[in-house]
Amino acid sequence: MPVYLTPDQVILMLPGISRGQLAQLRFAGKGPAYRKPTPKTVLYVQAEVISWVEGTVRGSAAR
Repeated sequence: MPVYLTPDQVILMLPGISRGQLAQLRFAGKGPAYRKPTPKTVLYVQAEVISWVEGTVRGSAAR
């Protein structure tokens, strides 16, 4: 069963990202996948947030 998170819970998981930045990522289609069960409710699946973060891995610039 998925664990659903509110935007406030997601920003606690992601240091350095504010609620506004998360909303901008959502608007731009660049953030983690989300659900909108009602017009004013946004929910994220915890595993998808983690997967999104893991997908941002960058290689070392000091090669």
